[in-house]
Formats: sequence, structure tokens, C-alpha cells
Amino acid sequence: MAKVAVLGHGVVGSGVVELFEKNRNSIEAKAGQPMEVKYILDIRDFPDLPYSDKFTKDFNQILNDEEVSVVAEVMGGLSPAFEYVKSLLEKGKSVVTSNKELVAAKGAELLRIAREHNVNFFFEASVGGGIPIIRPMHQCLAANQISEVAGILNGTTNFILTKMIQEQMDFDEALELAQQLGYAERNPAADVEGQDTCRKICILASLAYGKHVYPNNVYTEGITNLTLEDVAYAEDWGGVIKLIGRAKRLDEGKLTVTVFPAFIGKHSQLANIDDVFNGILIRGDATGDVVFYGRGAGKFPTASAVVADMIDAAKANTTSKSLNWEDSTENQVADYRTIAYPFYLRIRSDNPEQLEKKIHAAMLDSVFLSRRQQPQEELAVVTPAMDDYQLEKVLKEVLDNNDSILGKIRVLDY
Repeated sequence: MAKVAVLGHGVVGSGVVELFEKNRNSIEAKAGQPMEVKYILDIRDFPDLPYSDKFTKDFNQILNDEEVSVVAEVMGGLSPAFEYVKSLLEKGKSVVTSNKELVAAKGAELLRIAREHNVNFFFEASVGGGIPIIRPMHQCLAANQISEVAGILNGTTNFILTKMIQEQMDFDEALELAQQLGYAERNPAADVEGQDTCRKICILASLAYGKHVYPNNVYTEGITNLTLEDVAYAEDWGGVIKLIGRAKRLDEGKLTVTVFPAFIGKHSQLANIDDVFNGILIRGDATGDVVFYGRGAGKFPTASAVVADMIDAAKANTTSKSLNWEDSTENQVADYRTIAYPFYLRIRSDNPEQLEKKIHAAMLDSVFLSRRQQPQEELAVVTPAMDDYQLEKVLKEVLDNNDSILGKIRVLDY
């Protein structure tokens, strides 16, 4: 029999226990052995639950119980989660987690400790909630050289952008609705400023390219500065705005890993992923583009991935060889400012006709955009592909002192 413990009984933790008990017969059949949740760690009391006898406030009770072979960490945050997981792996217990912050910051170290003690550290639920992505990347797509990973990795920001695009809500109104519906936290910074997406693309990039990518090396830009004017110009261009986490191998061996809002053409599979749904595109040399789509968060979608990892950990008799990456002592991420993209620019100018002529002369393939009720002093343009340094040089040449950039968004082709 495999006896397991669950660290944390919040939204995800309670979902893990409920799903495990509800589907226990089929879970045991898939694991090939009986399974039992022996402990649930939480500082709170839950006397009215049918499994209230399983709760403990003492982590060491779990750590030192030799019967416990698999532990699900669903507490979130770095501390004490890191200390707990590290000590569990060192004790010879496999750990599964939904904690993206933990994996993005400490994944290489924890994978190494798991290997050294012949156990597993699984984290399918850390990216995409219930969407299978980690296992497909290191197993199903193992024959591929992955050139690029890109996706909509945060349901909160995608919900807000969907409301801005489809219902003409401004950012503040859409955020307030997301909070009312429980999609956004009272403090939504991690979502709307791109930090959540950053952690997830770090995990995917580390897995795809074999070296740990740390969040502090990733250029991260959120959606707080986007306006309905930008949405309208994207529509005229033929696309929508999405917050995209992206990792790509460059010819010289370095990676570009970024998080930013981008114009995406309506032909793209990512353009039509709306509401709280996530979509992740993997570009392999053998498969071409493969897209994974589904609910990226939530109690039971995330619990589904956690319990699946618990089953795999219970079945395993050795460390997974394919779920692995090494630590990175040097920054393998290229300067994002050296990567060329077309740019959408929204500019206020006292003389927009003259500015349009200057932009056209400096950037021949520029495309000028329009929208309803466009102010006379406002100009919108999509430039040819260029890097940030080239764009800065051109803008110094064409802009007058009274001209001002109201919006700047990169353009991606998927």
C-alpha cells in the first residue's frame, strides 16, 4: 500500500483530498496498489470534515513516518515549502507539487536531490493547472528538438483581456469583475504584472532546453498599461492582444525568454483562446506546432494534475530520467532588447501628418492603423521588425520634442 500525505488544505489541497477520495477505486487501479491519504498538514482545524482525523499540525510527523512514501505539497510560496520539500526528498520520499514559485526558483536543486535519493519530484500542476504539458514535453515530445515554447499561461489576465476585446470594458472594470468572480486575488499584482506567467515560462524553458532559467533573468511586462485604444488598433491590424510567455532557442545557442503583451493575428490558434482558458504552443522539429488547451487553474483541474503525479510517484521504483534539467551558473538568456520584432506604436503628435511622412521615410514597410473616434493628434503604426535599440534610434530621428509615445506593444507571429 502507498500511503501519502498532503501539505496544505486550501483550495487546491482540499481539491486533492476530495478528488482522491471520490475516485479512489480507479486511482488505486491505475496505481496498481491500494493508496491512502494518511496525513493532511494544516495549521487550521477542520472538525466537520469526514476525514478530520487525518489532520496534523506537525510536519515532522509526516517527515519521520516511514510508511509515507509520497507527499503532495500544495501550500504555495517559497518558505516553508522549499525547506519541507527538500527535507522530504532527502528522507527518501517522492514529492509532487503545484507550486510554480517553488519550481521556478528551486527546480534544478530539488530535481538533483531527488536523483541523489532515487525518488521523484513531479510538478505537472505547476504549469497549466489541469492541462497536461510537463509530461508530454519530457515524454511524448522527447524525440523532438523544441525550438520554441509560447503560450497564454495566466487565466486571470486572459479573462481581463477577453472582456476588454469583446465587451469594451476598460482594464480597471475588467479587473474588478475578475475579482468579483474569484478569478483574481484582492492583490492581483502577480497576475496582471506578469510574474505568474514568468514563473511558468521559466519552468517550460528549463525543461525544453535542459538548463535552469531563473525568473530574474526574464524580461517581464504585464497588462496594466493596456487601453481600449490599443485593443481597437489591434482589431484594425487584424488581431487581438494577448499576454504571451515565450522561450526560443537562438542560433548562437542562447535563449530569448520573455513575458509581454503582444499583437497576435486572428489566424493564430492562440488568438482564439479566451476567458480563463490557457493555451500552450510547443514548436518541435518533427511535430511542428502542437497546442495544449484547457483550464489553467481552479480547484479540481489543478487537483487532477496533482493526483495524477501522486499515482505516477507511487508506481515508480526509480527516479524519472527524462524529467530533468541542470542548474545554470551563467545567464543563458539573451538581452531581450537585441531581439527583433515589429512594434505597434501609438503616438501623440501636434503634427501627425508630418510625423507619418517621417516614419514612412525611415521605415518603408510601416503599416498605419485607424480606429473609430481617433483623435486628430493621434497616430498608430506597426513598424517593420527591428530590435529595441534600432527602434530607439529611429524614434530619436522622427519624433519632435512635443511628440509622446502613448503605447508600445510587440507583434508576434504564431
